[in-house]
Amino acid sequence: MRLLFFALALLAFTPLSAALAEPAAANHPEARPFEKSANATEQVDAALARAEIADKKVIVVMGANWCHDSRGLAGWFAEPRFAAMLAAKYEIVYVDVGQKDRNIDIGQRFGIKSIKGTPTVLVLSPDGALLNRKSAPKWRDAASREEEDIFAYFDQFTPEL
Repeated sequence: MRLLFFALALLAFTPLSAALAEPAAANHPEARPFEKSANATEQVDAALARAEIADKKVIVVMGANWCHDSRGLAGWFAEPRFAAMLAAKYEIVYVDVGQKDRNIDIGQRFGIKSIKGTPTVLVLSPDGALLNRKSAPKWRDAASREEEDIFAYFDQFTPEL
């Protein structure tokens, strides 16, 4: 009888222990495009030059591969639906900020004094004007945002005044 009670008790707790042991699957794609060795200044300058020629804006994603939200946003950007929309409107640069201690000068160049969270997403005009000063630092929850909200933000982007 004790053995039966023990077996039933063990079965009762199995789903709970399994749920605790296994991390929940991400509800978004992930990518790791942030390269420590990349020359961020050159990449941003090249993107601005291409944007000028093609009459596009530039998205500078300041993040890191260790950051769940940075990987989540980059993952959405890599999805075919996003990639097609973004390619028509933007040049995209991924800038590795390490532990918020690398390439900080890129943000400062466009008026972002410090990187408070990752990713920080800059939307720039082809001449380098920051168009989203208010919302740039507010992407720290990118991995938990709805796909449609992210898509709409960039598809229907309007400069913030």
